[in-house]
Amino acid sequence: MEYEDRRTIATPEGVQLALPLAGIGTRFLQELIDVLIGGTAAVILVLFAFAIGDEMVATIVGAAAFLVFYVGYFVLFEVAGGGRTIGSRAAGLRVVMDGGGPVGLRASLIRNVIRLLEGLPTSYIPAIISILASKNNQRLGDLAAGTLVVRDVKAPAYETPKLHIPPAQFQSWDVAGVGESELMAVRTFLDRRHSFAPGPRAALAAELATKLRPRVPGVRPGLHDEQFLEYLAAAKSGATAPPVGGSPSPYS
Repeated sequence: MEYEDRRTIATPEGVQLALPLAGIGTRFLQELIDVLIGGTAAVILVLFAFAIGDEMVATIVGAAAFLVFYVGYFVLFEVAGGGRTIGSRAAGLRVVMDGGGPVGLRASLIRNVIRLLEGLPTSYIPAIISILASKNNQRLGDLAAGTLVVRDVKAPAYETPKLHIPPAQFQSWDVAGVGESELMAVRTFLDRRHSFAPGPRAALAAELATKLRPRVPGVRPGLHDEQFLEYLAAAKSGATAPPVGGSPSPYS
């Protein structure tokens, strides 16, 4: 059950970015996979401790393994893995900040330390109640950390443009139908795109491109959304090549 399936974010580019929220079912699947992975590793460690030591050693190893898995595992994968643990990848989910950006170390630590209180030790009851009661399907850790769990939006394949693009690729475009406000939105997106996670970045580029393509006669079919925006900004400014050399695309 979900009270709200999407979280809509008003970006500085003047575009409404919709993030599809994860529900109870997919979050349970993700948690089950991750707990099975961590539980299996913990059992192996405890059995090994029993074999080489005594019950006290096994108890200490078990407690340490629980803490390492229940906090360290999730923090490591969320921060270094683009907001996705192994279970998240399997379930098609991703943790992001509530503004759509990548989750950071501090936010991940907060949400996963609180997991100790609302997860396995309490049979996930507080987490389930919070997800059902909050409008953005957030458990207590998400509320405290300012994070969301969203369904992962697959970024489209991106063909990296060459550093020097022939001006004929875009100088023949009729860009008179694109106003200054739209151009400002495009330029702001191009400046800030690297701060977005791949999914929201692709969604925002697609929304801008879909809005502006009909206003620009002469655009060849099949041009990638983000590349179209780069060419549009270059054509509108009268440049000889679009600004593609400054920052590499994450899709390459």
